[in-house]
Order: sequence, then C-alpha cells, then structure tokens
Amino acid sequence: MAVSAVHKAFWVLFLTTLGLTCTSIEAKAQPRHRTILRLPHASFMPLGGPASAPFGWVDFCGRYFTECADRTDMSQDLKLTAKVWKRILSMNQKVNRLILPQTDMDHWDVLDRWDYPYDGKGDCEDFALFKRKLLIEAGFPRQALLMSVVKDEHNEGHAVLTLTTSRGDFVLDNLNDEIKPWDETGYRFVKRQSQSDENLWVQIGEPTAPPDYVSR
Repeated sequence: MAVSAVHKAFWVLFLTTLGLTCTSIEAKAQPRHRTILRLPHASFMPLGGPASAPFGWVDFCGRYFTECADRTDMSQDLKLTAKVWKRILSMNQKVNRLILPQTDMDHWDVLDRWDYPYDGKGDCEDFALFKRKLLIEAGFPRQALLMSVVKDEHNEGHAVLTLTTSRGDFVLDNLNDEIKPWDETGYRFVKRQSQSDENLWVQIGEPTAPPDYVSR
C-alpha cells in the first residue's frame, strides 16, 4: 500500500516528536547527572502449538503487503540495557498520549480493522502496530516485537505488543503507560506472532478460544 503525503508528514512528525530515528539510538548526548534505572525481570511466555492468524492481521497484510513479506529469521531477543529500557518507556508513553483512542466501529464503521493511526486515531491493535513500526524503524529487532492477542478482565478481545528480551517478556499496552511483565497484566494471553516468522502465530499457555475481534 502506498503511503500518502499526509501519512508521510504524520510519520515525520511522530519521529521528530519521539526523537526516535535509526541514528538517534546512539547519537543522543548523555546528561551529566543520571538517575540509575533499575532493570525489571520477567518470565518467558509458555508457548504452545500453531494458532490461526487473526483476521485483522491477515487483512492488514493485504493492505501493507511489503511489511508482511514472507521471511524466516532466527529468533532474537532484545538485549535489555538501561539505555534501551529508558527509550522504550519514553516511546510507549508518548504514543499513548499522542494517539486519540477510538474504536474501529467509530473510526471505520467496522468491528475490527488493524491499521496504522496515521490520522491520529486508533484502538488497541493500531497502537501496538505503530509502536512496533517505530521500534523497527529505530533499529530494534523485529523478531523481538510481537503482536499478541489477549482477553481482558471482561473476557473481551484486546491486542498488545509483546517485547521479548534477555530479561523476559514484557507488554506495551495502550491502556497503561507502565510496561509490565506479561504475567502481571491481568490478561489471559491467547496467541502471538512467532519469533521466526511474523505471519505464523503460536498459542500461549493452555489453548483457549480466541476472541471474535479486538477493539479497546
């Protein structure tokens, strides 16, 4: 799918606002006095057998096919350092504040549509897709940035971005600025992308029926 001039302008604005570019990862000057950031620990998700890809992901790939090209990569966790953690925390908070939450029904007049929030509006999967794109563009390994489907406390479908790291699996959520270990979110994890192939999905824990759609 071609990106319009409006989309490009929005993209440049976001990169500028977030200070997230491929070169900025190492180029930012360090302050003279720094607060020591304690790195968190998390467990790793118990992965199961193959799962069906969500309709929203398949539809998204039909429109952004160049971003879902078949590829087989070696699994790769993100090496978590204080500098990397600080940058991810900052990005997660800024995106959560800059995007206006809006359901797919209000936005697109459909129950579930996965897309980038280029018009400044979106729901859970749009937040997660955009954070994933930002981090990939900034040089983070795509194999460590995995779209995931969960059931929330009301047993409704929700999408988050799972960050697989050298210190465990964490979740970037549009409903919470805090990046939590996956098993401290209160969600029932259903499935996520495979680290070796983003178009393959795997179950998480004991198999459970997937939600009909995700939209929060």
